[in-house]
Amino acid sequence: MEDILRPLAVVGGALIVTVVIGWIADHVVRRIAERHPEAPLWGLLRRCRMPLRLVLCVALLRGGYPSAELAGDHEDVIAQVLTLALIGACAWLAVRLATAVVEAGYARYAAGARDPARMRRVRTQVTLIRRVVTAAVAVVAVAAMLLTFPAMRTVGTSLLASAGLIGIVAGVAAQSTLGNLFAGLQIAFGDMVRIGDTVVVGGEWGTVEEITLTYLVVTTWDERRITMPVSYFTSRPFENWSRGNPRMTGTVFFHLDHTAPMDLMRERLHEVLKKSLEWDGRAWSLVVTDTTPSTIQVRALVTAKDADDIWTLRCVVREEMVSWLRREHPYALPRINTAPAPGLEEAPDRRQVPPTAEDIGPGPGTT
Repeated sequence: MEDILRPLAVVGGALIVTVVIGWIADHVVRRIAERHPEAPLWGLLRRCRMPLRLVLCVALLRGGYPSAELAGDHEDVIAQVLTLALIGACAWLAVRLATAVVEAGYARYAAGARDPARMRRVRTQVTLIRRVVTAAVAVVAVAAMLLTFPAMRTVGTSLLASAGLIGIVAGVAAQSTLGNLFAGLQIAFGDMVRIGDTVVVGGEWGTVEEITLTYLVVTTWDERRITMPVSYFTSRPFENWSRGNPRMTGTVFFHLDHTAPMDLMRERLHEVLKKSLEWDGRAWSLVVTDTTPSTIQVRALVTAKDADDIWTLRCVVREEMVSWLRREHPYALPRINTAPAPGLEEAPDRRQVPPTAEDIGPGPGTT
């Protein structure tokens, strides 16, 4: 009976202490967050409740299991399992803490920032920093777990002698992966492309949705996802429409007849722009940019605050101007002059009809 009560007492005591300490810590953090709503860190720290409780519980079990006086065959196994669980719980808690600190810093910066481009840059850096910290903590945790096995310590000592050769082989084998890894860090801190930027890559227009250490996801206008290695953006040219300023200038081309009323078209274009919410009011113009024997090329220039609005504004201008010309000035639209070919009844082919004496006329020597 005593062999059963001792383990139950150890486990029950660890659970009770964990629940009490966890509740007190959560209550304190919640009260501080309510008193200081301007500091987002305390609210984010509440995400650490579960890993904190797990660390407390496993630590108490790891320290109190000898009091349970278990059989010798099971004592070493339980100690090893609890040690591994404690390392994993500590790694989980470290990742949650690091994430809370990084996101709190970004939230405070975003609350006072006014430049959208700089905010996207910081957001990209924060995302990659969080991923690097998570990967580093995971590697350290796995290494710590392996070192708890006595056999792995001996193997690790022997591997140190050949670490240089293994590093060279791994570097050659993982050249592409390492290249993408360093390219990801270069993108994060080189400010070439950020989450939320409007880019054109490979002839596709879209918005950067996600940036990792190895790949980048671009969401196109038709909701497709293009996944590309980050090394693409460090080795090839691409268009970034919102790197410095999202404002854009767009053009709309019309092919019209030479009789098109340019002055009236300028007035109509200005009316259309004043009614459009997408126009930012910076600039507009309407000029003839080219001429051909049958038509003239007219270019309308408009401005908007970002790529989405400039696309919508161009479509609105194109539709409104063409409808107005068709309704008010149809003669200004391009025309192709055609005429029906003469039929056999209207103009017979004289090469197929034998000439008559009247057609030939009087011959020489006749009166």
